[in-house]
Amino acid sequence: VKLPEVEETPEQKKKAGKRMRLLEVNKEAAKYFYYMLHKPAGVVTAVRDHHDQTVLDLLVDAPGKDLSPVGRLDKDTEGLLLITNDGALAHDLLSPRKHVEKTYFARVKGPMTEAVAEAFDRGLDIGEKRPTLPAKLIIVESGAEVSQVTVTIREGKFHQIKRMFEKVGSEVLYLKRISFGSLTLDETLAPGTFRLLTEEEIRQLQAGDQTA
Repeated sequence: VKLPEVEETPEQKKKAGKRMRLLEVNKEAAKYFYYMLHKPAGVVTAVRDHHDQTVLDLLVDAPGKDLSPVGRLDKDTEGLLLITNDGALAHDLLSPRKHVEKTYFARVKGPMTEAVAEAFDRGLDIGEKRPTLPAKLIIVESGAEVSQVTVTIREGKFHQIKRMFEKVGSEVLYLKRISFGSLTLDETLAPGTFRLLTEEEIRQLQAGDQTA
């Protein structure tokens, strides 16, 4: 016996269409994973390396295909590193036109003065074609032997912070990234551990809110 076909009402069609769109959105979202890693010193920022442990080795059991670090931290630098397989977002965050802010805590050799902070703010000649963009140096504690500072930059030249302090006659003894764009390092993460970003953290990154 052939049952009579029941025609959907406009309201039912509308609800069915909404369910299908939601399903597609969820399928698309499930393709991308976003992790905050507290990178420890001694680990290289790479997908693979024949000699050293990489940041991806620390996420070996994490869900997500084709994960990659967004930007890089030097081997001896620790702190916040974003890991994702969302290539479009990574490209956007790394675009030189975006000037995404990156803040570091550092222990440096010798005393720090307001004159040094002013030099950072003006931009420094570190041997590139152009001086560095204005950077914000905050002196947390100035000591005769060692000082503690935070420094915020809006570009990512090779070994930039180390070269900036060398330019003013100092030396970086310890370096830790504490923020990247709108992301701030979760201090409950021990070095070498990671967590998924929250929905709000992802939304802020995608919205282009690049100040922590």
